[in-house]
Amino acid sequence: MPETNRIAVQISEEDAAAIDTSLTVLEEKLANYLIALSTDERRGLPKMKDKTYAFVQKTVDYAESDPNFVPDFMDAAALKIDFTAVSALTVIFRRIEKLRGTLDDTILLSGSEAYKGALQYYNSVKISAKANVPGAKEIYEDLKQRFDKNG
Repeated sequence: MPETNRIAVQISEEDAAAIDTSLTVLEEKLANYLIALSTDERRGLPKMKDKTYAFVQKTVDYAESDPNFVPDFMDAAALKIDFTAVSALTVIFRRIEKLRGTLDDTILLSGSEAYKGALQYYNSVKISAKANVPGAKEIYEDLKQRFDKNG
């Protein structure tokens, strides 16, 4: 037997308000640390992924332990600040990304179930309209606009 309703999320007003407040606090706390890049800016930057992370970490350590190799044009303190920021922000990002993923899944499933239910109702109204059940034609005419080619 297929599952008809796997989820039924009902967020209380109190929880919604608390979540909103928490998100506002998160946005405010991160605002001074975050920037936005254009697509072109993002494309032009070298990327630090997992293997590169270890390389940069070792380089930061070496720059501190063996500063005689730091070139005059390089700011070793800025390197350490940038790397420390990546480390701290990555921890936050991973938690938010995990939350984003489960939010996305929950929205997808809830939306799918809502759409299936709407289609079931629509089909019932459509059959009722064809059978000239009073009131069905008006509802059908309104709802069928979703499926009209120009609607």
